[in-house]
Amino acid sequence: MAQTAIRHEHTTSMGVGKAIAVLTSGGDAQGMNAAVRAVVRVGIYTGARVFFVHEGYQGLVDGGDHIREATWESVSMMLQLGGTVIGSARCMDFRKREGRLKAACNLVKRGITNLCVIGGDGSLTGADTFRAEWSGLLQDLVKSGAITPEEANRSSYLNIVGMVGSIDNDFCGTDMTIGTDSALHRIMEIVDAITTTAQSHQRTFVLEVMGRHCGYLALVTALASGADWVFIPESPPEEGWEDHLCRRLTETRNRGSRLNIIIVAEGAIDRQGKPISSEDIKNLVVKRLGFDTRVTILGHVQRGGTPSAFDRILGSRMGVEAVMALLEGTPDTPACVVSLSGNQAIRLPLMECVQVTKDVTTAMNEGRFDEALKLRGRSFQNNWNVYKILAHIRPPSTKSGYNLAVLNVGAPAAGMNAAVRSTVRIGLIHGHRMLAVHDGFEGLAEGKVEEIGWGGVGGWTGRGGSSLGTKRTLPKKYFEEISNTIATFNIHGLIIIGGFEAFTGSLELIEGRSKFEELCVPICVIPATVSNNVPGSDFSIGADTALNTITSTCDRIKQSAAGTKRRVFIIETMGGYCGYLATMAGLAAGADAAYIYEDPFTIHDLEINVEHLTEKMKTTVKRGLVLRNEKCNENYTTDFIYNLYSEEGKGIFDTRKNVLGHMQQGGSPTPFDRNFGTKMGAKAVAWMTGKIKECSRHGRIFANTADSACLLGMRRRALVFQPLAELKEQTDFEHRIPKTQWWLKLRPILKILAKYKIELDTSETAHLEHITRKRVSGEGSL
Repeated sequence: MAQTAIRHEHTTSMGVGKAIAVLTSGGDAQGMNAAVRAVVRVGIYTGARVFFVHEGYQGLVDGGDHIREATWESVSMMLQLGGTVIGSARCMDFRKREGRLKAACNLVKRGITNLCVIGGDGSLTGADTFRAEWSGLLQDLVKSGAITPEEANRSSYLNIVGMVGSIDNDFCGTDMTIGTDSALHRIMEIVDAITTTAQSHQRTFVLEVMGRHCGYLALVTALASGADWVFIPESPPEEGWEDHLCRRLTETRNRGSRLNIIIVAEGAIDRQGKPISSEDIKNLVVKRLGFDTRVTILGHVQRGGTPSAFDRILGSRMGVEAVMALLEGTPDTPACVVSLSGNQAIRLPLMECVQVTKDVTTAMNEGRFDEALKLRGRSFQNNWNVYKILAHIRPPSTKSGYNLAVLNVGAPAAGMNAAVRSTVRIGLIHGHRMLAVHDGFEGLAEGKVEEIGWGGVGGWTGRGGSSLGTKRTLPKKYFEEISNTIATFNIHGLIIIGGFEAFTGSLELIEGRSKFEELCVPICVIPATVSNNVPGSDFSIGADTALNTITSTCDRIKQSAAGTKRRVFIIETMGGYCGYLATMAGLAAGADAAYIYEDPFTIHDLEINVEHLTEKMKTTVKRGLVLRNEKCNENYTTDFIYNLYSEEGKGIFDTRKNVLGHMQQGGSPTPFDRNFGTKMGAKAVAWMTGKIKECSRHGRIFANTADSACLLGMRRRALVFQPLAELKEQTDFEHRIPKTQWWLKLRPILKILAKYKIELDTSETAHLEHITRKRVSGEGSL
């Protein structure tokens, strides 16, 4: 059901005469502040008045000072703060009609008819009830004389838009809820810390994470840490799981591993619905195996800390979409919730999502666990399937007779090792012999190939960089040597994990197929580069880690600027010609400008930016942050821009510069990159197994068709294999970037949030989609 509202007005005036209130309710979640900031700034940008409601629904009921008008400056320095600055509270008063009457009166008196609620499903259900009762509440208020008929007339209907803030990711209809990614960051920091101490002592650790009704955090943690076992409420273990678990832990130890990790969601249950606690598991392991076992319950640590880059961008994008949905709303539009699907912001009917979320709990209560898993959505099922294969299936004793080689090409990227680990282990489970190639195409030419077993990749998910070693060398000049290596080791398929060189190098291999028959083996490329510049995929492994590194550095720099006042920082990011890192870090860190190659700029634009910062110094926010992608312009270098700002800012602001350099490639991979790498590896091996069988003739492999050399990428909502030859058309080889890039559409948001008056292109507005229909059609996402 697409909305047919035709826009005649400009976005900068669509809110004139309207008022929006924003509140956060229920449990706090990191990233809520980014959403509040975006609602306030985009609301003001459209000409609307925006109000904070402090302390959630309680503030709405109590009124008075709890409902205050927000200004542009009042949301400054909020992005990097965890929790919610405007406060949240559980509110019993709002559950009663008289409480809602008071709340309605407070809104009517201030002329507020648009409400943006950031919270969990309980908070959103409350908002929908409020909306449904609105006209009845107004009638009662007029009757009692609390408001005049004119006031009631001016506020005749209430628009409501929800955003889901919940660290559990327990809301159906969205791939991610605000706060989930940050909670995973906190959990993984602790898992990594525990891993080191456990390995020192040969210990078993039982970690309990949040998730009373939803096992998402536990499941992704298990994938991202390579845990031995996970307990989630949606899929209780089979009868006799105690024996299976103990056998599994013993096997891991016998393979030489010094630690075992078991992840438990706080709502874990057995098939009879009886709780399984972390203490129960510890006692079982100690009693049966005698292993030294420790329990760690993470508790509220998971809600705390600074939001991840993903949550800041998610909160900001959802905030923009929420304001648009409110201002376009009519009395006939159902209350909607802004959701994320793949990398698209979409609108879904609020109560349909709430209903499906409730259906999951009902299915679990009634013991229909398979249905509960399905209702959680495709992304959840994919995670569960990959986990089950990695944790519960043993490599078969009969081998397939095929040899798969895996290599890294290009610059190192965090998450490469997670992809290699998953490729190797899933390959072994398919019965293949797995070969590790060191030092990229050069190593393949030099015969640096060795067989790698299950234990060879143990503990690799959390390692940064590339453990196999990686080089940027392209294969063309080594065709003969590479062919010899392929023949010597009898390689039947290549899985190449890397950046733009992995893409171009694989294209060279395809060209070489006509001369060298050995190169006629299936090839699969998995994009892994901090620059996120590989065609055919919206995301590359490693980009999320780099983005978080840049964002946390910008936070520190902004903090120092806030201390000294009147200071502007120019920061240079990596990315070659691709402006992904500069743009997304600009959104996540609240930059005033981000210069990139894809969005050409002139001296006139630089002048506007300097004037803009000069104006900013007159407000209470006396600092500026400007990002510059390393190759955005060969003449307007970082030094040039620094010198220009220094000269023009004399007497008004100081300028400092910072080149972030190779620290962006390093560090431990984020949960997103570990999970993404793990799933990409699993998917690539499944494809490779099918392709080898398809290309097999009398025991020999001959792959020469376009679809036997593919790139596995994430496109919008799904992981797809695309022939490398087809992607050539979509590539700007000179600048090593795809010709079209989805994230460029987010640049106007960056400018609006930095107070530039530009038009927001809302032609691609998110239409209202129906979740029930989407479920049936089975559209998948990551």
